[in-house]
Amino acid sequence: MIKIVPATLEDLPKIQEIAYKTWPVCYGEILSSEQMTYMLDSFYSLESLKQNLTEKKHQFLLAYENEIPLGFASYEHNYKGENKTHLHKIYMLTEAQGKGIGKILINKVEVLAKENQSTAVSLNVNKYNKAQDFYKKLGFKVVADVVIDIEQGFVMDDFIMEKEL
Repeated sequence: MIKIVPATLEDLPKIQEIAYKTWPVCYGEILSSEQMTYMLDSFYSLESLKQNLTEKKHQFLLAYENEIPLGFASYEHNYKGENKTHLHKIYMLTEAQGKGIGKILINKVEVLAKENQSTAVSLNVNKYNKAQDFYKKLGFKVVADVVIDIEQGFVMDDFIMEKEL
């Protein structure tokens, strides 16, 4: 049985480990190894994750099966001052993909967004990431495309997707 629980500071190493295992699979054909290393080090250092949780008010959820962490999501209510919830991150270990865990996590974020009276859930996805199809099946639509400078000569070339609640 899949169990979804809020993550705490003590869970951040689990989140970091999942990210470091999944990113090469998700982005190996999309990003250079240099950009992947830079982004992992920037976004998934324990200090960065702690800052997201404590200062930026991102909420993290961990998905467990038989007490084994298989994936996570992070989200933020009232994103950029709008009445929307933004899904910042969602990753599943390769062996957990296809079990419906991603859908369970997104459904949980949607429930929490509705409780927060958000009008939509938004997310960014790399324009070349196959996950777009997954999001579309769940009702997300592309509403914009952006190129975000993340320094060191790297950019994130993304679609912004949104699902109205």
